[in-house]
Amino acid sequence: MAGPLMPPPPTSPAMPTRIAIIGGGPGGLYAAALLKRLDPTREITLWERNPPNDTFGFGVVLSDETLGGIEHADPQVHEALQAHFTRWDDIDIVHRGTRHTSGGHGFAALGRRTLLRILHDRCRSLGVDLRFGTEAPYPSWLCETYDLVIAADGVHSATREAYAEVFRPTVETHRCRYIWLAADFAFEAFRFEIVETEHGVAQLHGYPYARPVPDHHPATRPSGPQDQSGASTVIVEMREEVWRAAGLDRADERESAERCAKLFADALGGRPLRSNNSTWTTFRTVVNERWSHGNLVLLGDAAHTAHFSIGSGTKLAVEDALALVACLEEQPDQERALKAYEEERRPVVASTQRAARASLEWFENIALHLDQPPRQFAFNLLTRSRRVTHDNLRLRDAQFTGAVEREFGCPPGTPPMFTPFRLRGLTLRNRVVVSPMDMYSATDGVPGDFHLVHLGARALGGAGLVMTEMVCVSPEGRITPGCAGLWNTRQADAWRRTVNFVHEQAPGTAIGVQLGHSGRKGSTKLMWEGIDEPLDTGNWPLTAASPLPYKPGSQTPRALSRAQLTDIREQFASAALRAARSGFDLLELHCAHGYLLSGFLSPLTNRRTDRYGGSLDHRLRFPLEVFDAVRAVWPEERPMTVRISATDWADGGTTGDDAVAIARAFAAHGADAIDVSTGQVVADEQPEYGRSYQTPYADRIRHEVRVPVIAVGAISSWDDVNSLILAGRTDLCALARPHLYDPHWTLHAAAEQGYEGPGAPWPAPYRAGSRRPTTGRADAPRPRLTLS
Repeated sequence: MAGPLMPPPPTSPAMPTRIAIIGGGPGGLYAAALLKRLDPTREITLWERNPPNDTFGFGVVLSDETLGGIEHADPQVHEALQAHFTRWDDIDIVHRGTRHTSGGHGFAALGRRTLLRILHDRCRSLGVDLRFGTEAPYPSWLCETYDLVIAADGVHSATREAYAEVFRPTVETHRCRYIWLAADFAFEAFRFEIVETEHGVAQLHGYPYARPVPDHHPATRPSGPQDQSGASTVIVEMREEVWRAAGLDRADERESAERCAKLFADALGGRPLRSNNSTWTTFRTVVNERWSHGNLVLLGDAAHTAHFSIGSGTKLAVEDALALVACLEEQPDQERALKAYEEERRPVVASTQRAARASLEWFENIALHLDQPPRQFAFNLLTRSRRVTHDNLRLRDAQFTGAVEREFGCPPGTPPMFTPFRLRGLTLRNRVVVSPMDMYSATDGVPGDFHLVHLGARALGGAGLVMTEMVCVSPEGRITPGCAGLWNTRQADAWRRTVNFVHEQAPGTAIGVQLGHSGRKGSTKLMWEGIDEPLDTGNWPLTAASPLPYKPGSQTPRALSRAQLTDIREQFASAALRAARSGFDLLELHCAHGYLLSGFLSPLTNRRTDRYGGSLDHRLRFPLEVFDAVRAVWPEERPMTVRISATDWADGGTTGDDAVAIARAFAAHGADAIDVSTGQVVADEQPEYGRSYQTPYADRIRHEVRVPVIAVGAISSWDDVNSLILAGRTDLCALARPHLYDPHWTLHAAAEQGYEGPGAPWPAPYRAGSRRPTTGRADAPRPRLTLS
């Protein structure tokens, strides 16, 4: 298939009548059938290098949503699929000899060969030219010869690689090895089974795709030995190092199937596993910057992949085909149709890929969770991708979810987020934290009425802990001229006013102070005037671990001398003393986001050659000295937390392993919890944003270091908070933007869940508003405009 790269000709404004499809998987076949059905005059040719019955894998899972789309687009295909589907509702999770079952999930699966046969028959009946066992011509020739070329040639797409300069793909290989196998019986449910071996953890993902054939209906299913007693897909997965240590890297196909069957003999009831050109492989996540070029378009795995643990490969390919054909029908010309196809599908695929990444990373790091109680482990597994949540699971299976809540310690009728949590001598009435948010509204470091109203409103709003913005320990340690401080008595008195308001008007709400120093990120404009941009006038000199500007155009800081390090350490201690006298309940040391202490921790910002630079132990030295100095003056009964950036999102920066070591060091020095954030250390970072995208770092630290953690980062709903806490991935959840949008976010979360208890009491003046206001009817009968 590889050939000279030639750009496709400009797209014709007319809709395609001659169409070439590369690849005979479900996506390519379904696109061919739809295109031909909508216009029988089209000439459609599909090339598939393998024979028609030669396929990899065994069962295919499709969602009700995908099936609904198929039903509307081609009822004949939908009817044929319906006749062969195996349906079930339960998920079984087996962990350390205990099986827990969760119901209400709703799956439908059938054999991959059956799916392909149905699509082959449909394509042939419509007149599609199917060419099996034949390599497609060079894509450049196809683009010159046909009006439209659809590349559906899979994860290893030669078409995509031939036009790599245009599509700009990135392919990421992950840390587990897996193999597709099958068992000649039908599991009763989707089954996850975890086995701990002498070499490490292995897991089985299994699901039925054919039920036993009743004797009195011998022709209801395709013939074959596996169809008489049913059949199940079995995927065995383990970390690369476990796979090698077990010697499976040296096992052939037969031996691999035999050893996997022995490993999971309990799940299989002692039955064997069979293979079909099965090999151990690693999952590859494919992302393309573009999906089309001229009259060439990518579809399915050629354009994108999502991990098998959320069962999305065939689903995405079929949905791609539906969307592509719909856009070709709806748009006035092919160029706009291909653009509309990508605009429609890209956000859906991106969302699926984020969920798939969360799922695959959970399984990569499954060893972290093995010591959880079996029922909580099961809940954690079920909610791993963030698509199934606490509230969603409660609707599907209230009995299972209620049992997890009881084991967790939730009082009757109490959502997980409203269970109390203790840090040293401080008991928080719920698990919600108002995250530190810089307001840039102080004058000479003195917080004013704005801070009183801002923090007071959020305290009245029901959060268990309200945090100040980063409060700077010196004038030179400010980020902007509007940053608040604690370097003098006037500032301390102003903070005491706010603290007193919280304690008096919102009893039960704790208020914490975050102490920090801007380092090389100081002397900049207010956020809304130009974030991280140097002041036009009035700049003050900056200091940092090393003389490295934050970004081009930023001021270059001076490397701190030993004497200056001592001065700054004392500034932190003095600010902590003032914070204690102001009455704050908790103190957090800011060692994240590229500010001064964070700058010592990251190898990208610390290039020192003295005892404060080099190895991680040396880079930790100054932040730990500051922590010790603050802890020495901070009241013993009051907790201290530390915020860290668990990754720099940049090559050569802080890694997940580093973050664990950093957290362990602070915990050993007396930190009561680690506030786990990420990034903002270097300007050229490339974060992987997504819903609760930073939580896996908190999860890892919590389980490896055995220290309480605060999770932050795109946690936006009370359902997310409940899910993360009940799964044991975090102890507290810090939310920023949701509290800007709604200062009473926590109280509203209680009202929406029907919770009235000590975890979220409404202030007496607000109790009349503790129920959602009624609105006008939206369900009134509509006027009859036409006769039946």
